[in-house]
Formats: sequence, C-alpha cells, structure tokens
Amino acid sequence: MKLGRYRHYKGTIVEVIGVALHSETLEEMVVYNHPDPVKGQGANTMWVRPKAMFLETVVIDGKEIPRFTLTSD
Repeated sequence: MKLGRYRHYKGTIVEVIGVALHSETLEEMVVYNHPDPVKGQGANTMWVRPKAMFLETVVIDGKEIPRFTLTSD
C-alpha cells in the first residue's frame, strides 16, 4: 500500500503514514493522521483501521465506491 494522502468517500483527506501489525492477531492496520476534528477528537489525531477495511468498497446510493482513494504519492 502506498503512503500518502487519501480521500475518504465522505470527502475528508487523511495522510497515511504507515502499516502496522496488531500485536495479538498480526492483522495489518493502516496508521493515518486525520487533520480535521472528528468523533469528538481534536484536529491532527492519529487513527488506525484494519487494512482490509481501509481498502474495501462501500455502497452509497446503490453504487460501489472505494472507502478511501489515493490522491497523491
């Protein structure tokens, strides 16, 4: 997976800084910075999401689209 800026399907831009392994399951987790306040957290918070979920598609208005799309390298 490429590091860089990704656009969430809702429009927010995040910065992927790496892929880490879950210490118990060894599942790959995407580590990213979220520049905007979200879910009651401040700006520039670090988040993790399972890589499979980060790269999956979602169905919006009957159309299948990527959850996140790379916008730059």
